[in-house]
Amino acid sequence: MALVHVAVGVILDAHRNILITRRAPDAHQGDLWEFPGGKVEAGESLTEALARELREELGIVIGRTSALLEVRHDYGDKSVLLDVHVVWEFSGEARALEDQPMAWVAPVELGGYSFPAANMPIVAAVARLLVP
Repeated sequence: MALVHVAVGVILDAHRNILITRRAPDAHQGDLWEFPGGKVEAGESLTEALARELREELGIVIGRTSALLEVRHDYGDKSVLLDVHVVWEFSGEARALEDQPMAWVAPVELGGYSFPAANMPIVAAVARLLVP
């Protein structure tokens, strides 16, 4: 089974809320919430992929980012490598360009949302980083 490399952004607003989006019902792990991002295409760097995906999905241009963690997860029908970066700065107003539900959530509220299993280490890392 091929490993799908995914660039993921933990996007913070000025109040340190985090942007999450909900997967389409017919997508893999459909109707669950996730941190925005998408597949790294052949010949594309991680930074290029993250910038492209967030521009296409949300209409934002990323500024300063930093690596948070890598998550490898095998769903049985699909294996993923999530390359997760915190997006500390961006320009533009985030909009759901793919008509996906989205929400700005305080870090302490992330536990109230249902995420795919591969996203759970991200939720934990965000809590360690942002929750006092």
